[in-house]
Amino acid sequence: MKQHHLSSRFLTFYICIGIFGFFLITLGGSYMVEKYFESAQSTTLYEDVCSIASSDLLKEQLSDPEGSHILEEISGFTELHDSVLWITDTQGQLVFSSSLGVEPGDSILPENFTASAWSPSHYQIGRFYDHFSCDHLSVLTPVTSDQGVLGYVTMHYDMHDLYNHRSSILFIMQVIFLICYAATSFLLWVYSHYIRRPLTKIIKGASEYASGNLEYMIEVNSDDELGYLAKTLNYMADKLNQNGEYQRKFIANVSHDFRSPLTSIKGYVTAMLDGTIPVEMQERYLKIIAFESERLEKLTRSLLTLNELDIKKRMMHLHRFNINDTITQTAATFEGICSSRQIRLELLLSGHELYVRADMEQIQQVLYNLLDNAIKFSEDNSSIQIETSVKNDKAFVSVKDHGTGIPKDSLPKIWDRFYKIDASRGKDRKGTGLGLAIVKEIINAHNQHIDVVSTEGVGTEFIFTLEKCK
Repeated sequence: MKQHHLSSRFLTFYICIGIFGFFLITLGGSYMVEKYFESAQSTTLYEDVCSIASSDLLKEQLSDPEGSHILEEISGFTELHDSVLWITDTQGQLVFSSSLGVEPGDSILPENFTASAWSPSHYQIGRFYDHFSCDHLSVLTPVTSDQGVLGYVTMHYDMHDLYNHRSSILFIMQVIFLICYAATSFLLWVYSHYIRRPLTKIIKGASEYASGNLEYMIEVNSDDELGYLAKTLNYMADKLNQNGEYQRKFIANVSHDFRSPLTSIKGYVTAMLDGTIPVEMQERYLKIIAFESERLEKLTRSLLTLNELDIKKRMMHLHRFNINDTITQTAATFEGICSSRQIRLELLLSGHELYVRADMEQIQQVLYNLLDNAIKFSEDNSSIQIETSVKNDKAFVSVKDHGTGIPKDSLPKIWDRFYKIDASRGKDRKGTGLGLAIVKEIINAHNQHIDVVSTEGVGTEFIFTLEKCK
């Protein structure tokens, strides 16, 4: 609503500017054009009357009124400017007129007229002592000689002609203004269509996201900055929605994985306390309680590890170390369980030494989790190969088992937290579903890659890379 209100105010302001501009052009332009024509026309007429007044022929004729017919030769000046030329003697009596309606001998100027009584400027606008029925632009100059003032030359230009010229120019100015205003109106349409409308959709989307509707899609598909912003916001909303869904699943999974062992522990402890379980059978159930407690401890450790990786509280200590030694040491921790199940750990290491640059403690965690998974899903009397190799200045580490394998449709999900393949496929059911998620986080933190190849009934192989160094 606020955006619509701002747009309405802007449109109203734009219309007011158009109306004000049109009247400004009409009134101010009319005044300026009229003044320009007045100045130009008066200057031209004044130059002409001065040229006539300085004519020796005119001075001779005014000195000898009997020869005044010769003055007709100068009437051509008036034809150039559509003006009226009058020449009077010192008493203001008309000597020559280029217009009809007045005759020589008519009194044109008032009695005792002097040039000093004329307008301070060289022209004036009016009816020239009521000799015209409408306003004229009149200029006057005296004809002088050594004898003094011989008469006066006046020229008169009808203001209607000047107003007509002014109207023609003003019309052109108005048309140009309207064309420019229409052009800017088109620019406003472009602004509204390509900027305001997408921006309104983006604001609407941001408002929906702020209210929690992360499934709202901003429908702006342009290839400009606004389109990029809309796509970025849509992507952000999608990721936030996924994160929200993930958090809900995460909490549900954590609650379930904690609730099951806690329910078992509480049930057995209560049963022992109230005598439901006799003393001679308590050892069996205490072992179950210890088993469930171990599950809780392992789950807690895994969650803490993921938390440290997620919020990067734990800084990586990158240094050079021999990955072959690390593999040997990690494999040794599984000798007990492997011996009991007659599983052979085969180390196929590239030479005696293979140095990499990484956080050794975290890579040990990766190896431990991968070996733990391999043993869990391996059959008794089988083998597990741990192999290292070098290619393109990268160290490759492979952990391969010959167990149950992973179903094809489960492969994309094994990195998800709390994801567990059907428990019946494994021999150990106390897994947390976080081991591979931790592996993925650690390898990604090292800017390296991990892949998995698996076939049901054949086995699974995990391969990850590390930065090799000398």
